Amino acid sequence: MDYKNLEEKMEKAIEVFSGKLAEVRAGRANPAILNKIRIDYYGTQTPINQVAAISVPEARLIVIQPWDMSVLKEIEKAILASDIGINPNNDGKVIRLAFPELNEERRKELVKDIKKMGEETKVAVRNVRREGIDLAKSMQKNGEMTEDELKNAENEIQKMTDKYIEEVEKILANKEKEVMAV
Repeated sequence: MDYKNLEEKMEKAIEVFSGKLAEVRAGRANPAILNKIRIDYYGTQTPINQVAAISVPEARLIVIQPWDMSVLKEIEKAILASDIGINPNNDGKVIRLAFPELNEERRKELVKDIKKMGEETKVAVRNVRREGIDLAKSMQKNGEMTEDELKNAENEIQKMTDKYIEEVEKILANKEKEVMAV
């Protein structure tokens, strides 16, 4: 039984979850929020972080300084067109993104969204478990493993699943704490 493959799939689900959480804005400025925004740079869709320096000088401020000043307007347009909900402030040299303080209602909404993402990740991990157990059962059916080996494989896969579900819970709790912190 190849547990390594199952473990890699579970780890990948958690990586994707962590990546999505990094894009959730929790009142603090996080450059990861710009990861999915692309601009047209000489005919190529290019991520902002490849055409500009991105810094966080203060807790609720992101400064974007393009290396090529001709793309300043493009970056501004792309941010306005995106769904991050922040108006860029362009002073001709840099673009500033000021993150407003989140109100209680918005925090609760974000926590709800985060929990939903967590549930989706748990479902993905459980799907990997089901896939692994189905594989073990078919191997047993084909005579590739005994009844005892099947039980051991099921137990091993369940332990692995529990470990990753627990990790999702930890990540979720940390992000919820971060969002709800005033």
